[in-house]
Amino acid sequence: MSIGLERRDGVATVVLDRPEKHNALDLADARALREVWCALRTDRSVRAAVLTGAGGRAFCTGADRAAVTEEGAVPQPHSPFAIEDPLLSIGPKSNDLWIPVVAAVEGMACGGAFYLLSEAEFLVATEESTFFDPHTTYGMVSAYEAMGMAQRMPFGEVARMALMGTAERVSGRRAYETGLVSELAPVGGALEAALRCARVLAGYPPEAVQGTVRAVWAAREAALAQARAQAPALIALGNLPPQRQAELFRNRNRNRDRDDTYRTR
Repeated sequence: MSIGLERRDGVATVVLDRPEKHNALDLADARALREVWCALRTDRSVRAAVLTGAGGRAFCTGADRAAVTEEGAVPQPHSPFAIEDPLLSIGPKSNDLWIPVVAAVEGMACGGAFYLLSEAEFLVATEESTFFDPHTTYGMVSAYEAMGMAQRMPFGEVARMALMGTAERVSGRRAYETGLVSELAPVGGALEAALRCARVLAGYPPEAVQGTVRAVWAAREAALAQARAQAPALIALGNLPPQRQAELFRNRNRNRDRDDTYRTR
């Protein structure tokens, strides 16, 4: 299993631990994440959590395409009104976990990482961390990811990030300026800064903390639910066929060393 879990002083630290794959998630990782969140629901010793990625080069780069999509591991329904997305339920709120979760971001966070970041209470990152959404570059609709980020970022910022694909990356500094990130830490310090916050939260009465978490999320859930209801049809209508997506992905990776055209803002 590539998901690490440590419990200490009322705080659970959940680690995406595939640094050789930039912490991309395969099907087993997706199942393991759901199991971790569900296990924490019944663990009274844990009152807050921190989510991070191993290795320092990436928080998470979404789905491991080689393991999830290219070989048809996740067959899709023949309907524009339904979608099989292995990462759709990997977040804590999707698994009915209401202890506060702080995300510690070092390096890249992109694509399917937003399923996790959109369900954290707040983010700690470094100035050198980068956020981007590659969907449009590979002929895919950014639906669930963009909808989740639209609850955390100004409209123009999330629209630009979702549309610009791999051509542009949002720096940790810019993410902080626009409200996506709540604290900037020095390189290598995001995890400790997030743990410091989580320990404070773990020291408060848990009913008050979880009630506040639910209150904050109640303010956004109605709009998000309405938006998500439209996502399957938008994805089915806008996505290129899987074979064409895979071809674009392979070509982009093949040319990456000599096609370093993205910019960070």
